[in-house]
Amino acid sequence: MLVSLHVKNLALIEETEVFFGTGLNILTGETGAGKSVILGSVALALGAKADRDMIRTGAEYALIELNFEVSEETRQKLEELDIPTEEDQVILQRRIMPTRSVCRVNGETVNTKLLRELAGLLIDIHGQRDSQALLQTKRHLEILDSYAGDGLAKEKEAVKKAWQRYTALEREIEENALDEAARKRELSLAAYELEEIESAALKPGEDEQLERDYRRMVNGRRIAEAMGTVYSMTGYDGEQGAGEGIGRALRELSGIVSFDDALEDFYRQLNEVDALLNDFNRSVADYMNDLEFDDETFKETEERLNYVNRLKDKYGNTIEEVIAYGKKRQEEAERLSNQDEWLESKRREAKAAKETMLMHAGKLSRMRQKVSLTFAKDMQISLQDLNFLHVEFRVALTQKESCSADGLDDAVFEISTNPGEPLKPLANVASGGELSRIMLALKTITAKQEAIGTFIFDEIDAGISGKTAWKVSEKLGLLARTHQIICITHLPQIAAMADQHFYIEKNAVDQKTATTITKLSEPESLQELARLSGAAQITEGALENAKQMKELAEKNK
Repeated sequence: MLVSLHVKNLALIEETEVFFGTGLNILTGETGAGKSVILGSVALALGAKADRDMIRTGAEYALIELNFEVSEETRQKLEELDIPTEEDQVILQRRIMPTRSVCRVNGETVNTKLLRELAGLLIDIHGQRDSQALLQTKRHLEILDSYAGDGLAKEKEAVKKAWQRYTALEREIEENALDEAARKRELSLAAYELEEIESAALKPGEDEQLERDYRRMVNGRRIAEAMGTVYSMTGYDGEQGAGEGIGRALRELSGIVSFDDALEDFYRQLNEVDALLNDFNRSVADYMNDLEFDDETFKETEERLNYVNRLKDKYGNTIEEVIAYGKKRQEEAERLSNQDEWLESKRREAKAAKETMLMHAGKLSRMRQKVSLTFAKDMQISLQDLNFLHVEFRVALTQKESCSADGLDDAVFEISTNPGEPLKPLANVASGGELSRIMLALKTITAKQEAIGTFIFDEIDAGISGKTAWKVSEKLGLLARTHQIICITHLPQIAAMADQHFYIEKNAVDQKTATTITKLSEPESLQELARLSGAAQITEGALENAKQMKELAEKNK
């Protein structure tokens, strides 16, 4: 549920904050007051495209903040996206600046792509453009499948996996069905590469060891000089060696240690230092002995390193990758040597995969045929509730020539809104106002499958009035029983159904225009209903009419 919306410096809005409630939240106001800006800010916070022109004149940035309260199911989905929730709260913030925008979720910076993913979990926004999407027949199959629920979704996933398996095999066969000349060329190349890799007798980690050895040899003189100095400075030969100095100190301590028990600890510590330094000095000497090498050893190391690096340039970035490439080429050589048998085996696999795919696709088609009848019946009832008095609705399912990831089916919604008229594709019949009602009917029957808790409707009342407006109002009230609804409207019939009523207005403040939003009290809501009804003046009669509309709406909730 969307708990609150905070907007600052966006278009005509200087700063406003609104707290929404459960049920039906209605937004009304004069034309041009900024109602669409309010809901547009929600879309911006959820990743919609933003530009600098949206920033209020004179301001450095625009800010939109949404506070959601989420269910346990939604919270788990958010955690799958690595988005933490705090006491089932999700706070989305977007700061729009002239050159960029910064998005945050619960204080953590995220990109707009993630915000758009969140939008699909938190809120469903529908405007006139979204209703127009119903005219796209490619969406009809998606809508039907969504209505069907988890059972069909599982079978659809099985079809997708089987299709991927089949198409991968077909692609593999096509790529490897070489003619005789091409087969021989490829086999010859594979044999050459295998010989080159196998003759190298590479060992994992060998390149790293060669590089260490080569680096040590190239810098051998410098290392030898430095280590000689280290040996001398830490040794026991000469007065400058640290070992000689520690030895003298030990001899001095040994002559006095019997005079005071406290001196024994000093003697013990220094003796340990002497032992460590002696071990270190011997290790330096051993290293210097190992440092010696002849020109032949250096040449062999250099040549081997260059050879290994050439193989890595050709076949992989590491020795492990070169070895893996060799194994792959060995398999390809065996395949090329027995191409006819290999192709026959793959064709049998592809045939079996196709049969599996068509089996699942057939089952999916039968499930769609069955669910399409229920879907059409529910849609017809829901449309009749929205004042489509003589409506007929059908899902026309046809089979494609070949199976795809979605199966064998195409779907087209067909409708007839007048008695005696044949069913025709929705795109050929429905007007703008009818599309809004069809979308509302669709949302009503699919609400049970929707995990999203909040629906926003903008222009749901386009092209309707009178009795039809009451029908739409009742349907919104029904949907608001199970979901939070936020709706912009110009019709009093719809506004009368509000559980919370907000008024949006535009005023001049300090020679600047500003849009504000205010939650209306019961008397103020009646005043607004009277205004929406077209009353030139808010008379007692207009208020009484508004009161009756409110009472009628309450009865129908």
